Amino acid sequence: MSSEKIHQPRKRFGQNFLKDMSVVQQIVSAINLSNKDHVVEIGPGMGVMTQVMLPEVGYLDAVELDRDLVAKLKTTSLPLGNFAIHSADALTFDFCSLSRNNQPMRLVGNLPYNISTPLMFHLFTQLKCIADMHFMLQKEVVNRLVAVPGSKSYGKLSVVVQYYCRVDKLFDVGPEAFSPQPKVDSSIVRLIPHKSPLVSINNYEDFENIVSASFAQRRKTLHNNLKSLLSDEQLLSVNIDPSRRAETLSLEEFAALSNLLSD
Repeated sequence: MSSEKIHQPRKRFGQNFLKDMSVVQQIVSAINLSNKDHVVEIGPGMGVMTQVMLPEVGYLDAVELDRDLVAKLKTTSLPLGNFAIHSADALTFDFCSLSRNNQPMRLVGNLPYNISTPLMFHLFTQLKCIADMHFMLQKEVVNRLVAVPGSKSYGKLSVVVQYYCRVDKLFDVGPEAFSPQPKVDSSIVRLIPHKSPLVSINNYEDFENIVSASFAQRRKTLHNNLKSLLSDEQLLSVNIDPSRRAETLSLEEFAALSNLLSD
């Protein structure tokens, strides 16, 4: 029976169910699960990937917003006793509350594209209990996550995510792998939290303010975008030319500007 007949996908939840089992197997293979892993799946949908992962892991928690899907997953044939589903909004959910024996969890999800960025920022506040994350995201977003200074895709999202995690793009997934088909291509990305910060910043709020202001108007220089926060003399004091644009700055240079603001 098709997923459309079983459950009508809801646009307000951004539901596009993964149906291509070869893609499911490719994702699970890339995650490289073990029977000691505690996996948390965000948005399990119809449970297609859930059922493939379950025999491979020690324990699996699923977090699902759609109450109809929660009910279906509770009654479907998930034969092993190492599964629990939580009816909750991932954007506000305390993922660390699921931690077992202080073991870092592995997060997996085909994330609704309309909430993917705020959800990642929510997860960054809980990295102390997360070992790694494997997500299906819009291809354009993944390209921004992995972008390097000087590239067109490099922006605030690139800088902030790379501050928190090592980011690896694994492979692309076409629209035909989903039901209903999205209008965009997707990609699988791996995020591994840094064990220790790559750069030292004195105040994260200042760091985010500097990065946001720097990219506020991409075609303008740092002199224009940062003039309300830092003077040209301050930029020059850390060897950053005020005539540069934000897209040319490295993570280390953004950290230096952030610490100037903090001081």
